[in-house]
Amino acid sequence: MITPELLQALQTTYQSDPQNRIRSHAIAKVGVNDASENALENAQHPLTFSIELETGDITSQNHSGRCWLFAALNTFRVEIIRRLNLKTFELSQTWAMFWDKLERANYFLENILDTLHEPLDGREVAFLLTDPMGDGGQWDMFCALIDKYGIVPKAQMPETFHSSNSGMMNTLLTRKLREQAIELREAGISKESLQVRKEAMLSEIYNMLCLCLGEPPTQFDFAWRDESKTYHSDPGITPKEFFDKYVGLHLDDFVSIINAPTVDKPYYRTFTVQYLGNVRGGRSVKYLNLPVDEQKSLAVAQLKDNQPVWFGCDVGKMLDRKNGLMGMNTYDYEALLGVSFPMTKAQRLDYHESVMTHAMVLLGVNLVDEKPTRWKVENSWGEDSGQKGFYVMTDDWFSEYNYQIVVHKKYLSPEQLQAWELDPIQLKPWDPMGSLA
Repeated sequence: MITPELLQALQTTYQSDPQNRIRSHAIAKVGVNDASENALENAQHPLTFSIELETGDITSQNHSGRCWLFAALNTFRVEIIRRLNLKTFELSQTWAMFWDKLERANYFLENILDTLHEPLDGREVAFLLTDPMGDGGQWDMFCALIDKYGIVPKAQMPETFHSSNSGMMNTLLTRKLREQAIELREAGISKESLQVRKEAMLSEIYNMLCLCLGEPPTQFDFAWRDESKTYHSDPGITPKEFFDKYVGLHLDDFVSIINAPTVDKPYYRTFTVQYLGNVRGGRSVKYLNLPVDEQKSLAVAQLKDNQPVWFGCDVGKMLDRKNGLMGMNTYDYEALLGVSFPMTKAQRLDYHESVMTHAMVLLGVNLVDEKPTRWKVENSWGEDSGQKGFYVMTDDWFSEYNYQIVVHKKYLSPEQLQAWELDPIQLKPWDPMGSLA
């Protein structure tokens, strides 16, 4: 317990260091980040790169957690811009959000039906009820949506208030889903009857989504004028046809590579996560765990082929949002506070200090003697964030706080490809690798 004697000792230790007065004045005036900012770090990592891809205008997810959708669609639009000779282009994030919400509602209700035998206060049911309708997601979840629904240009399903400000919509959808879970768990009727009732429940969710996000089109007329000012038109195209014709990527060829250096996740093994997904019967989440240097080499190989790289990281760590920098020396917290922070990447995962929180796009890398020193990042926080929407990620920050990249499997070595083909080990739903970007 904290006794008066212990408290006196603590006070004496603090007051014995004269630097604490100066530190406390600085922190009280500007806060820990500004007081510890390392101005030299920005100068050492400029927004210039030996390999750099062109992209369209910076996008903004506004007040929503759709970074994973924005990042994935921003990788797709690179193909469209090149194919159609455009300066910029944007795909509809609202379209993807609509189908994710509907599929996620069905996924949740099906999981409730699968766990009817589990106690309400058990860890699995408690996990399912915690956040059934958040905005975050994963690459494989995105692919499952595109495989089923395709994509549309932003003009065909533009932003609405609640696509850009998703909090209240998610609150009401979550409330409705929890009410529906009560009914399914307490109805006392057959599984077949519960399935019929579940379909009626989805009608309520669908109606709410149409009111908040708009009704998704089944087909549309696509028209554009390219950089040479030539007009083109493609009338009556469906969302699936649009993806096949203007993006044309084979999504099964892209694989998720993680770096999770914890004892429970050996390298060169694949993993999946229980209850992590959105489309029931669709593509499952699957990761291949590799050493970070191999993860970086795969990202470099894809960038060298002039292709962007979707990635997921813990963006809030050592982030200088004003100057657009993610670096291990961005802030000198240890000197300012007089303490050390020695946790390793594995320890941060094991002890809940760090998980993947945000997805963005790698658009470039600076190589010195074929080794990366810094990476160019396209974010989805608008042009007022970072350096007109772009960020610099130092290579040591990549090592410590980047967790996932998505690359074409043609870049994998024979050993890596063989490891990818292994049946995945299923992780518990609360595992750190079950976090959503």
